Amino acid sequence: MVSGLFLFVFTGEYNILDSGFATIKPFFNMAPWIFIFLIPAISMKSFSEEQKLGTMELLLTKPLSIAKLIFGKYLGALLLVILAIVPSVIYVICISELGRTPGNFDLGATLGSYLGLLFLSGCYTAIGIFSSSLTENQIVAFIIAVFICFLSFFLFEGISGLSIFEAPEYGIEYFGISYHYRSISRGVVDTRDLIYFLSFIALFLKLTHFRIKNLRNN
Repeated sequence: MVSGLFLFVFTGEYNILDSGFATIKPFFNMAPWIFIFLIPAISMKSFSEEQKLGTMELLLTKPLSIAKLIFGKYLGALLLVILAIVPSVIYVICISELGRTPGNFDLGATLGSYLGLLFLSGCYTAIGIFSSSLTENQIVAFIIAVFICFLSFFLFEGISGLSIFEAPEYGIEYFGISYHYRSISRGVVDTRDLIYFLSFIALFLKLTHFRIKNLRNN
């Protein structure tokens, strides 16, 4: 709903009606900022609530492996994020009908952007789950997740923009989510982008596994 206000109601660079082009690109440019706050808010209770209520010990005694426990929490949070993305299909329908020739828009780039958004959501959710495992305070978990998400998306791009790192051989921007998100949003599915996203998700889920394992041993 918030994105809809920026895309169709509020005037500015994100307003589709003011741009003169049948494109939903403003939505995908704005989504990483919205998700930086939305996804940590969704995932902050995953493990912090269990620790606060003292049910983590009971949960860890269940005949369920830590990996399955983490994966279940991860999929649950990710599903909520996906459900939040689904209504945005309305924007695509609007763009399709608003064009001078109905249906004349870049479908490949739109599908690629949605794929990039799903991977972005997967990365942010993994960060949120990890942050939730670090503390029993939900607000602290939220702040940690927002901070890590922000750094993961914008830090490396910002560093690569510095004069001492502008040379292509440094490749600093390749480590950030932003580079791969923009790359896959062009509509070209590159295996390097897929490997990056899957590795990023696996890294934070593994860090969460180490954290939960330590909690069980303690």
